[in-house]
Amino acid sequence: MLAESIGLSSLISVMGVTGLAEEVASTEGKILVTLLAISGAVLAAWFARQAQSQLKRFVSPTVSDLIASVVVIGVFATAVALIVELWGLSNDVLAEVEGFELSAVIPQLIVTVLVLVGAQVFTGVIRRLLDDLMGSSDAVTRHQRQVTYRLSQLLVWTFALFVVLGVWQVNVSGLLVGAGFLGIVVGMAARQTLGSLLAGFVLMFSRPFEIGDWVQVGRDEQEGIVTDITMMNTRIETVDGEYVMVPNDVISSQAIVNRSRKGRLRIDLDVGVDYDTDLERAKELALDAIEDVEDAEEAPTPQVVSKRFGDSAILLGVRFWIDRPSARRYNGARTQAIGAIKERYDEAGITIPYPQRTVGRRSGASEEPAAAAPEASPGGEE
Repeated sequence: MLAESIGLSSLISVMGVTGLAEEVASTEGKILVTLLAISGAVLAAWFARQAQSQLKRFVSPTVSDLIASVVVIGVFATAVALIVELWGLSNDVLAEVEGFELSAVIPQLIVTVLVLVGAQVFTGVIRRLLDDLMGSSDAVTRHQRQVTYRLSQLLVWTFALFVVLGVWQVNVSGLLVGAGFLGIVVGMAARQTLGSLLAGFVLMFSRPFEIGDWVQVGRDEQEGIVTDITMMNTRIETVDGEYVMVPNDVISSQAIVNRSRKGRLRIDLDVGVDYDTDLERAKELALDAIEDVEDAEEAPTPQVVSKRFGDSAILLGVRFWIDRPSARRYNGARTQAIGAIKERYDEAGITIPYPQRTVGRRSGASEEPAAAAPEASPGGEE
């Protein structure tokens, strides 16, 4: 016991913090030194992480992670020893050490340190794997990679915590029951948020659309260009230039129409012609008009089809494609097509019917105004 206590006392002496409590006597000074020790430890750990990237030039990434982890643990151990000596707790710590067999817990301490260092190294390996697997994919954004890494890091450290508790023979049944109840409460209170988060993972792995695609969510819902995909929502730029944030759980529960999966978008126009019009001639003129549209693609070829009989016109459907769809190109191509078709039909004398109302008077109707009702005499007498 005495040897173990002497060893721990020697460790504090080696760290150079012996007699610190006498040098800093005031409580305010101790608080200040404690804050400085914690800040210094955090700053030193940050510098160790920054130096880790430079260390990778000389050793493998796994070795650099291990060295950085050992340095960080040593820095925080030094800070703890300094704070213990500062507040005069070193004798209490030594007394506690003398109360039990230190040699009996040395294997547990070694396993604990190995598990913590292994968890730190493994999280670094996960980060590199995510960067290698997802870094070259345009379908996965940086935000999604970061969220995936943080969740993986949480799982690794949770597993490491349970391993450490098992090494020290701590009963975790009560902790698991409490965590279960906490999960139920959080799930009920934040089911909308959790639903959006889970839907974000589904969209990330199923990938029904990517950034830059023209999509329609639902039958009569939002439609436009996807500009950003996060774990909680998807941002869509509509044809009017407005940005709409749609929750991911709304997107996952509705039908999704991807109009630009192959990098192009089809534009549909409806135009009505008079019943006396030569339909083949009207279709040819519409196709000629589409050739004047700047952004119209030659392949697939534009089409003009007869759709149905209207009340006062035969409805033709004009279809053509544009590449690299955007709100500006969509509106521009649609405007040019309507103007070109109208100009061609006017030159050919083809009438585009529209609702008209004619107001007339039936013959033989009396033009004399109706006789006015007799006025009542004053006092109510006739």
